[in-house]
Amino acid sequence: MDVILILTVLIVIGALAFDFINGFHDTANSIATAVSTKALRPRQAIILAATMNFIGAISFTGVAKTITKDIVDPFTLENGSVVILAALIAAIAWNLITWYYGIPSSSSHAIIGSIAGAAIAAAGFQALNFKGFLKILEALIFSPIIAFVVGFIVYSIFKVVFKNNNLSKTNRNFRLIQIGTAALQSYTHGTNDAQKAMGIITMALIANNYVTTDDIPFWVQLSCAIAMGLGTSVGGWKIIKTVGGKIMKIRPVNGVAADLTGAMIIFGATYIHLPVSTTHVISSSILGVGSAHRVKGVKWGTAQRMLITWVITLPISAILAGICYMILNLFF
Repeated sequence: MDVILILTVLIVIGALAFDFINGFHDTANSIATAVSTKALRPRQAIILAATMNFIGAISFTGVAKTITKDIVDPFTLENGSVVILAALIAAIAWNLITWYYGIPSSSSHAIIGSIAGAAIAAAGFQALNFKGFLKILEALIFSPIIAFVVGFIVYSIFKVVFKNNNLSKTNRNFRLIQIGTAALQSYTHGTNDAQKAMGIITMALIANNYVTTDDIPFWVQLSCAIAMGLGTSVGGWKIIKTVGGKIMKIRPVNGVAADLTGAMIIFGATYIHLPVSTTHVISSSILGVGSAHRVKGVKWGTAQRMLITWVITLPISAILAGICYMILNLFF
């Protein structure tokens, strides 16, 4: 086997591993509110999330194309295989570190920062596609802000519409509705997050001259969808505790408002082919809902810790990827 083929195989394996880890790392995002309100039992929630993540992953490819060509140009990327492999190793390492400590970090920030960092280590800042990269950064920055505002508005509307309803009866009804909103949110998670690994594999196929366009091969789409679904089935209970209970005490009506908000923002981004952090969007939706419900009821200390992690993820993953590239470059 030649070196290019070996590197391509390693990248495919690494990308599927990233998707698998992304699945159990981000499972909490889509089902944490449903589990915390007892709308679903943990096992039921994970089966639902795994199924809907898989369906979402095989539904779209627009975000994958953005990842393929908008961070760096795979057709001109210097030492592309080593760059992509280094990026995957760094992103996986950061995801595992944050998962171990139960921090809802962003897989999107990790992989995008890692690709940029490895490309800069290989060919300097001119390796970046600045127009596309800035567009992606804007989506990552503004999507949680929009989610916070929309979550605040949605729950404020709920408070007006249901203010005269019996509380226990309302909670019981919303617990049933929440099963549907958790499924919807899991579906939208699959439409956006699984595509990042698809884009990485396609980038490697282009860089190594196995394909000549940025169209996503179906075998890539299907394998990433399966990896995401399997990863989701493993679950991420450490992060479920943080997202589902340490931000605020969530009731069914809060959960429905947060789920609807998160699903709207994520699917909107998928529709316009932009990668966003599902972790950021969903957590910010909960913060917005919590602020509309009762500002003092939000555990802002947890929110601050998550915000710090979100801010440092991109630069740390970029530095890690640069180091990984320099080490791998000694062997390939």
